[in-house]
Amino acid sequence: MKKLHTKYIIIGAGLSGLTTANQLLKNQENDFIILEGQDRIGGRINTKNGIELGATWFQNHHTYLSQTIISLNLQKFNQYSSGKSVLVYNSMAPAHFFETDPNSPSAFRIANGTMSLINSLVAPLLNKVHLNSIVTDVIENRNLLNVKTINGIYSCEKIILALPPKIASNINFEPKLPDDLIDALETTHTWMSNAIKVGMTFKLPFWREKGFSGTVIGQVGAVTELYDHSNYEDSHYALMGFVNEGLRDLSSNNRKERILNYLEKYLGKEIREYLNYYEKDWSLDKFTSNDSLKSIYISPQYGNPLFEDFYMNEKILFSGAETSPVHGGYMDGAIYSGIIASKKLLNSDH
Repeated sequence: MKKLHTKYIIIGAGLSGLTTANQLLKNQENDFIILEGQDRIGGRINTKNGIELGATWFQNHHTYLSQTIISLNLQKFNQYSSGKSVLVYNSMAPAHFFETDPNSPSAFRIANGTMSLINSLVAPLLNKVHLNSIVTDVIENRNLLNVKTINGIYSCEKIILALPPKIASNINFEPKLPDDLIDALETTHTWMSNAIKVGMTFKLPFWREKGFSGTVIGQVGAVTELYDHSNYEDSHYALMGFVNEGLRDLSSNNRKERILNYLEKYLGKEIREYLNYYEKDWSLDKFTSNDSLKSIYISPQYGNPLFEDFYMNEKILFSGAETSPVHGGYMDGAIYSGIIASKKLLNSDH
């Protein structure tokens, strides 16, 4: 099997990895490739026919993402919230209706879907992204690293691991990484890894016509959150949200029926007139989750200082949303981490 050599290898073609790659290009560094285990790019950004099955929202304080959107000439728009919202806090009591505070911080979405961000970032990378390239081993060989994948071997001078830490812990490293780092990799929660998302498209926004915003917050029941998910042009109408994890073990048909029954109770029978129905259980995605999945009901801690250092004699660096000390777990954190990783990489060569 032929060994391919490149100066740098970025492992992971999600938001952080693609950000790092773009930063390298901006600094006239072209000698790198990106290895991606999946058959698609984007990581936990996954837009399917207008429905965001992965990362979706951001706010004004997410400045790195906001600046990236502007630099790529993309548009943002406000999350729709006009009308009555529904709070279900007790299955035995009537729902509580409330209006969104117009002075509360706005949540934004990216026009044409969050994947448009990914597609814009990958555009200048041409043939640098190698899909279906699951990395199994990283082995130090004097001044180089040998990177083994399921379909080839690469050698390089340095690596950026732009993966969720738990997924990075699946790779065999020789020599072994320090014990405290291994522990940090294995115990850092992967944002979204326990989420089940659901989306439905409709011919018309029936909820708006009935005076609803489309927002449903369920402290009990089949759906924990639901929002109007219509597009930027307001020409395609949809609802999207999160499913109660207690329904994970049901068959997809039984879970779907529980979801529809629940939403019919609070939004009306028109919920059954959907055009398309989408669902994504991220715990079943081997590139996001692993056997150590546990539900997290509080905000996990991200940005462990251990992820800021180089390892394997200054040859390996970590990046990604979970490694970021700034807005860890969010898209903004992924971009920040990607920018910082590229700077560290370039500075290490001077």
